[in-house]
Amino acid sequence: MAKLVSKTYGDALFEVAVEKGTLDTMLEEVETVLQVLENDKEYINLLAHPRIPVEEKRSMVEAVFKGRVSDELTGFIITIVDKGRFTEIESILSYFISRVWDEQKIGVACVTSATALSKKQKEAIEEKLLKTSSYSQFRMKYAVNPALIGGMVIQIGDRVVDGSVKTKLENMAKDLNKIQLSN
Repeated sequence: MAKLVSKTYGDALFEVAVEKGTLDTMLEEVETVLQVLENDKEYINLLAHPRIPVEEKRSMVEAVFKGRVSDELTGFIITIVDKGRFTEIESILSYFISRVWDEQKIGVACVTSATALSKKQKEAIEEKLLKTSSYSQFRMKYAVNPALIGGMVIQIGDRVVDGSVKTKLENMAKDLNKIQLSN
């Protein structure tokens, strides 16, 4: 159900931005609003509280966002408040961002390595991903997990390429266990 709500509202915001020709601007504003909301969970809880009247919630939204983001986005947030969906605002805005990124051929790659990567290594990875995918740009996220021993794991959407030493050793152990010794 939450996914359907995110898709419905996210698609509506996307269509408004496309119709107005403000997709890039809306993307920047939505990313900013999402960052603000992620840093202030109390604000979400307050706007989702059932005992606070809708009119007061609208005033709170206008006080925070009016003049700082477009009227379309402020109105959109007010609509979400009016419909009682503010608890799902983060998933709605995240869906919108992913929809814009899909439209603009921007991929998100999560790279986990055993040790921190140098700038040169990061550039080489991004260049290789651009050559081997249909994306024109990547938003790269890097993490370090020493348990990998060596190598790296790259995730783009639901695709995972695991080139870690840990996985290779685990696969070798499985293969060795399959071998039956004969007398």
